[in-house]
Amino acid sequence: MATLDSLSLFTGLGLSEPKARETLKNAALSAQLREAATQAQETLGPAVDKATGTLLYGLASRLRDPRRLSFLVSYIASKKICTEPQLSAALEYVRTHPLDPINTVDFERECGVGVMVTPEQIEEAVETAINRHRSQLLGERYHFNVGLLMGEARAVLKWADGRTIKHEVDMQVAKARPEAADRRTAKDVVENGEAASQALSLMEQLRGEALKFHKPGENYKTPGYVTTPHTMDLLKQHLEITGGQVRTRFPPEPNGILHIGHAKAINFNFGYAKANNGICFLRFDDTNPEKEEAKFFSAICDMVAWLGYTPYKVTYASDYFDQLYAWAVELIRRGRAYVCHQPGEELKGHNPPPSPWRERPAEESLLLFEAMRRGKFAEGEATLRMKLVMEDGKMDPVAYRVKYTAHHRTGDTWCIYPTYDYTHCLCDSIEHITHSLCTKEFQARRSSYFWLCNALDVYCPVQWEYGRLNLHYAVVSKRKILQLVAAGAVRDWDDPRLFTLTALRRRGFPPEAINTFCARVGVTVAQATMEPHLLEACVRDVLNDTAPRAMAVLESLPVIITNFPAAKSLYIQVPNFPADETKGFHQVPFGPTVFIERTDFKEEPEPGYKRLAWGQPVGLRHTGYIIELQCVVKGPSGCVESLEVTCRRADSGEKPKAFIHWVSQPLTCEIRLYERLFQHKNPEDPAEVPGGFLSDLNPASLHVVEAALVDCSVALAKPFDKFQFERLGYFSVDPDSLQGQLVFNRTVTLKEDPGKV
Repeated sequence: MATLDSLSLFTGLGLSEPKARETLKNAALSAQLREAATQAQETLGPAVDKATGTLLYGLASRLRDPRRLSFLVSYIASKKICTEPQLSAALEYVRTHPLDPINTVDFERECGVGVMVTPEQIEEAVETAINRHRSQLLGERYHFNVGLLMGEARAVLKWADGRTIKHEVDMQVAKARPEAADRRTAKDVVENGEAASQALSLMEQLRGEALKFHKPGENYKTPGYVTTPHTMDLLKQHLEITGGQVRTRFPPEPNGILHIGHAKAINFNFGYAKANNGICFLRFDDTNPEKEEAKFFSAICDMVAWLGYTPYKVTYASDYFDQLYAWAVELIRRGRAYVCHQPGEELKGHNPPPSPWRERPAEESLLLFEAMRRGKFAEGEATLRMKLVMEDGKMDPVAYRVKYTAHHRTGDTWCIYPTYDYTHCLCDSIEHITHSLCTKEFQARRSSYFWLCNALDVYCPVQWEYGRLNLHYAVVSKRKILQLVAAGAVRDWDDPRLFTLTALRRRGFPPEAINTFCARVGVTVAQATMEPHLLEACVRDVLNDTAPRAMAVLESLPVIITNFPAAKSLYIQVPNFPADETKGFHQVPFGPTVFIERTDFKEEPEPGYKRLAWGQPVGLRHTGYIIELQCVVKGPSGCVESLEVTCRRADSGEKPKAFIHWVSQPLTCEIRLYERLFQHKNPEDPAEVPGGFLSDLNPASLHVVEAALVDCSVALAKPFDKFQFERLGYFSVDPDSLQGQLVFNRTVTLKEDPGKV
C-alpha cells in the first residue's frame, strides 16, 4: 500500500509512471523525495504543479546533505526558487557552506532568490544577441552556432530558465531567417511526436517519391494484388471508363463529427487526386441506420468544404443497395456465401467456432436470404456470411445483417443492411476508384477487399494503407466524446476544447493551418501522435498574417489622466497590421479615462518589472503618450480601485521601459480562455490514467471572463471573425454572440508556453 501511495505521490509531482517506479527502486532517493513532496504540500496543498515537482525531484536527487532539505524545500514551495539555475546555485551554496546557521541574506543574494525574469526581459536579451550577430547568422544560416546566442542571453539573465531562453532563441532565429521557408527540401520526419521543421508540402510529397503508387490501370503491378483470368479485361474496361484518370474517395460514416485525424484523410484523398489532376468522391458509408443522423451528414459536408475541397460528386453507399443485393445473391449462387444462424456473441473475437451452416446448399441460402429481405427473421437470427479467412484470423465475415430500423434515405425499403467488409470494396469498384486510401487498421481487411471483387469478377481497385494521425492530450473516439458530453465535461461536439473539426473551427483555427499541419506531419505508414503545440504553431503562422490587431483588457484597472491634452476624446489611428501598414488602419477613441490590465501596475514591483509603478512611467501603445503615476486610489478593503496619472508626449523626454495596451470607451464582452481538456498526454492509457479518461479532466480547461473590455473597432464583428488582441493572443468571435453582446474564444496565445510539456 505504501508503494502505491508513493507512486501516486511521485506521479502527482509530474513524474511519468515509469520514472516514478524507477525512483521507488532507489530507497534513499525515494525517502528524500517523499519528504520533500510532503513538506511542499503543507504549503501548496495536495496539488503541486509540474514545474515545482521538477524542482523538488532535482533537489531530492542531487542534495547530499539531508539536513538542508527542509530549508531548500521551503524556498521552492514559496516560489522564491523557481528556475533550474537558482536551484543549482542553491545546491552549490549549501555544499560549500556546511556550517550552521546559514546566512540567509548571503544565500538569497548568491542564489538569485526571489528574482523573477519576465518574458519581456528574455525577449529583449535574445533580440539584442541576434542583432549583434545578425550578419553572421544570415551568412552562415543553418551552420550558425545558436548556442552563442543562448550563452549571451544567459550571461545577461543569469537566473532565467534555460528552456524559456532556448524557445525564444529558436523563435527569433526562425524569424531572422525568412528565406528558410522558401528553401525547404528535406523530407518530413516524425519522431517522438515532433515534425521536422523543414518539410515538403503534402502536394510535393504526393508528386514526388514519397509514395510508390501504381498508375491507373496498372493495379496488377502492386505487391499482393490478386489477379484472375478476368483481371486484364476488367482493367481495360476500367481505363475506357476513366480515361486513365486518378480517382479517390473520402468515405466517412455519418455517425459522428469529423476530427483532426479525418483532416489528414481529407487532405490525403483530395490532395492525391488534385496532385494528379484526378477527382475525389465524398461517399457516405450509410449502412448502419441506427447510428446515423442528418446533422452528421451536413456537418461532414461543411467540414470538407471548410478545409477547401470540393468533391467531384457526393455519393452514398445506399445509392448502390440494389446492386449490392444483386451481387450478394450472385455470391451465394457461386457458393461463396451462405446464410448462418450463429448468435452474434459467437461471431465476436478472432477464433469463433466454425459455422455449422457453412456447407449449406446455395439453393437453401438463396431462399433464406430472400426471407431475410422480406422480414421473416428477427434481428440477430440470421446473417449472410462470406466464405473466406481474413489476415487477422477472422473467419467468414458477415456481409448482411437484419436491422428493423428505417434508413434516412431509403426509409423502410430495406430491413437488411450490408456491412463495411462487404460494401466498401464494391462501392469502390462501382465508382472505379483507382486508389482506395485508408488507415492502417484496415490492412487486415485487404484480403477480403481483393477476394470479394475477384469472387464477383468485377473491377478490383487497390487498397493502400497509411498511418493515422492522433494528438496527445486528446480523445477523438465518437463514443468517448459522447461520454464527455453526457458527463457535462464539454458542451457538445463543437466545444472548443475538443479536436473535432467543428470544435477547431469554433475555437478559431483557420482551415489553412490545419491543412499545413497535415502536410508537415506527412504521409507515413507508422501512426503519428503529435503534440498539440505543433498544430498551434501552424495556427499562429496563419493568423499572424490574417488576423487584424485590436486591444482588449481582461482584468481592468481604470486610469484617470488628470492633464488629458484635449477637451474631448481624441481618435487614434491604429494599424490593422503594424508590420504592414498598407493593410489599413482602424480608429479607436482615446479619452481622459483609459483601462489597463491590472497586472500592468504594481505598487511594489519586483526586480525586472518594467510596467507602471511609482517612478516608472510607461507608454500607451499607438497614442504617442507616456503616463506617470501620481495617485493610487484604494477602496475600504485596501484593494486598488483606480489610478491617477499625468501624461506627456513620448518625444518630449526619456523613452519608457515598456509600452502597454489599453482601451477607452470600450465594449464589454465575454472572453473564454481555454487550456488542455486533459492533464496527461495519453488520457486513454490505463497505465498513465488508471481511473479512465473521465478522471483526467483538467478543472482549469475553461476560464470565462464575463466582463472583458475590448476596443470598439470590433463592434461589427461576425461569428468566426478573427483578431489578435495585442499581448493577449489570437481570438475568434463565437457563434453564441448576439447583437451588442460579443463572445470571443481565445484560439491560441501569442507564443507557445514553454512550461507546457
